[in-house]
Amino acid sequence: MASETLGELKQWALELAQGGAKGKDVHLNPAAQLIAKTFDVQTHEVAILGVTADGRFLRFLSPDNLSAVGQIPLSSVQSLASRTVRDKRPEMINNFSVVPHANVFEAVPQADRQRTDPVQKIMSAPITHDHKVIGVVQVCRKGKSMAEAGADFTLGQLHQLRTISETLAPCVLLRNEE
Repeated sequence: MASETLGELKQWALELAQGGAKGKDVHLNPAAQLIAKTFDVQTHEVAILGVTADGRFLRFLSPDNLSAVGQIPLSSVQSLASRTVRDKRPEMINNFSVVPHANVFEAVPQADRQRTDPVQKIMSAPITHDHKVIGVVQVCRKGKSMAEAGADFTLGQLHQLRTISETLAPCVLLRNEE
């Protein structure tokens, strides 16, 4: 199933790259839907972020409802996404709710609900191009408790996310062109 979805994601990325869209005309929500399907999570549990042109912040490229909320400084020590950029390596935390982290974006309501449950488990991987980090992809499991959030992420799933991040690189490059 995961390899089938990865194939769909690669096909989508190829079509996007050949389509000529740039900047805000590049919509990454279809990628988030395929990633969610791969890891059996909800689409709102997938985030794709891009490094800003000045290289100082991360901004949400997907989901759409977070793109207008704000940016994450790369200097933030309490942001897993910022640490992923700085360290240039994927990371998995299956007890994220007890780890100090910036949770301002968890409070943003989804279109279909008032407020989501807190992030309990998360994976984060850098999106790179020419050995430079241009973005981050994150997949989380939300719930009122770690048990309610579902199964722990595995090392194999973290490797899958890294492969997905490589597939997303050309799409994030196109999206970052303003």
